[in-house]
Amino acid sequence: MSKTVGVIGGGQLARMMIPAAVNLGIDIRVLAEQPGMSAELAASAVGDYRDLDTVVAFAETVDVITFDHEHVPQEILRDLVARGVAVHPGPDALLYAQDKLLMRQRLTELGLPVPDWARVENPDELEAFLADHGGRAVVKTARGGYDGKGVRVVAHKHEADDWFQALAEDANGGALLVEELVDFRRELAQVVARRPSGDIAAWPVVETVQKDGVCAEVVAPAPHSAGRLAGVAEQIARSVAEGIGVTGVLAVELFETTDGRLLINELAMRPHNSGHWSIDGSVTSQFEQHLRAVLDLPLGSAAAREPWSIMVNVLGGPAEGSMGDRYPQAFAAHPSVKVHNYNKAPRPGRKIGHVTAVGTDLDEVAYQARATAAFFQD
Repeated sequence: MSKTVGVIGGGQLARMMIPAAVNLGIDIRVLAEQPGMSAELAASAVGDYRDLDTVVAFAETVDVITFDHEHVPQEILRDLVARGVAVHPGPDALLYAQDKLLMRQRLTELGLPVPDWARVENPDELEAFLADHGGRAVVKTARGGYDGKGVRVVAHKHEADDWFQALAEDANGGALLVEELVDFRRELAQVVARRPSGDIAAWPVVETVQKDGVCAEVVAPAPHSAGRLAGVAEQIARSVAEGIGVTGVLAVELFETTDGRLLINELAMRPHNSGHWSIDGSVTSQFEQHLRAVLDLPLGSAAAREPWSIMVNVLGGPAEGSMGDRYPQAFAAHPSVKVHNYNKAPRPGRKIGHVTAVGTDLDEVAYQARATAAFFQD
């Protein structure tokens, strides 16, 4: 088999697909937004993913198109499909990762568990929802939000006035998504991969720990998840993947409520932060699996190699210098921990890398991962 996979987007997700592609002997090419991005090692083109001619020219050099992010406009995706380009995941699935209102509507139609929600077009509609839900709610922009952006907890109808004003000025109509403020005990994520022929592989459900709206830590598997919880989480993700026709890796972010339910929070149709632990902690990483899936190859085992894996993101990075400057001390102190450097300049709150520790004792694994990450953060 000789196939070339094209990845639109030059961030760290594309970067982490490169070693998996090299190991499989797959030619991988990246359309990066600008020079010097994380995935520059495979950046065969640089240009705007919102420009049709740029994307079409890139697609002509590869056999399959996939993504580092979900932001490529629908009209471009559909044009590629009309030209006969293999696009995974396809536009009909990506639509639900690009628009939270459409996502909530479709998941509701499929009978899947989601927070109570509504489409609101003005402050009065928001006020009515607040009145019916205890006076507090979560408001989200339908498009463009990630890592805590585009999300607010509100208690008054005027706390989203600037977003309503922006929608009015856009002149294309539109609305905000408002949801009940879920009483949850923790956040979980279930990552699966689905190939076009329909086969699905699922990793263990994980617990994610957020800091200022950004994923800071992932524990795999989620503690106390064996049995019913793990089964329900996997079934939810399988139902999402099949119900909206996802091909490639799908991450379903979940709330575990205080009364024991699982509710879908967000979807990501690409490798996801909650699956980075799989590079070192599972038989098949999410990045290798994604390549297998988009090429419609048999999927690998997603079983964990050790009882516990913990991934800690390096957020912000060193106040001076780079992650590499800290290698001697970090490697000497924690030789069993794997360090992944995204080749990104340090900046407050920015994900510039991650570390993963695996082992049989959860407390020891957690210590090793957190202590190693601390070497790279000031």
